[in-house]
Amino acid sequence: MKITQRNYSGKQDKALMSALARQFAENNLHVIDLPYRFSSWALDDPENVRLWFDEHGQMLAWVVFNTPFWTIDYACHAEAESAVFPEILDWTDQHANRILGTEHGHSCWFFCTFSGQAERMRALERAGFQDQSNVAEDPWSKVLMRRSGDAPVKVYQPPAGFTVRPLAGEKEAEQYVELHRSVFGSKNMTLDWRRRTIQHPDYKPELDLVIESPSGQLVAFCICWFDDATKEGHVEPLGCHKDFRQYALGRVAFSEGLRRLQALGAHNIFLETDSYRNTAFRLYESFDFQVIQDVLVYRKDY
Repeated sequence: MKITQRNYSGKQDKALMSALARQFAENNLHVIDLPYRFSSWALDDPENVRLWFDEHGQMLAWVVFNTPFWTIDYACHAEAESAVFPEILDWTDQHANRILGTEHGHSCWFFCTFSGQAERMRALERAGFQDQSNVAEDPWSKVLMRRSGDAPVKVYQPPAGFTVRPLAGEKEAEQYVELHRSVFGSKNMTLDWRRRTIQHPDYKPELDLVIESPSGQLVAFCICWFDDATKEGHVEPLGCHKDFRQYALGRVAFSEGLRRLQALGAHNIFLETDSYRNTAFRLYESFDFQVIQDVLVYRKDY
């Protein structure tokens, strides 16, 4: 099989990338939430994305250096993975070194893989990536969680004076960006990124939820994504301003998001989180989410 590769060239490529991830959804951590990740400013530079094709023009794989997340997002055609994944890792090394010192570069990058994907794990280790689940300092691993769309959702009403509602489109995008940055302690979220999520063809305004305080301030959010073809949902991201966490507003927004996904007919709802049993993990368990995949995080320094 002859394999060729090239850079990303626009929206048509993005649609092909999403379709490939969806075709082999069981092999990929990110599928339903790709509209969110593909809207990030990392894709402003086409050279941060690489695509692989066979001799018939069928997409075999793609890679995105997703700078805001410090991760290398990717998907492979299952029947071509043994041939194309080594090429992915070769290109990864070249590109990581090439962008060092630029706005898109980092001193280290992370690949995620399911714990049962032994071939990927061996290839990552041969390429110099190290599993972070048992390192001495700051170990890191994740889980993919799922709940049935048929299970009842616990209802939590907002405190008096607080309102749960959809974001008011682009006119509130700037307020959302300010809140997102505060919640995550990072300036990675940008106005352009937020606007692109709103403009994405898979965006559903009724799933873009915020909580407004009595004074009119946006203080919590829960964005959900829904695949009309598979009838599956994904929650990403969820957060609450630190000054309002005593009201459990994240739980309120989360509950409303799940109920809206149910109303759309979601068969399953997914989310990704760190594997250690923190407050977020316990929240998800309380809503009947169960771990379906252990996710290993591999790191390489450049």
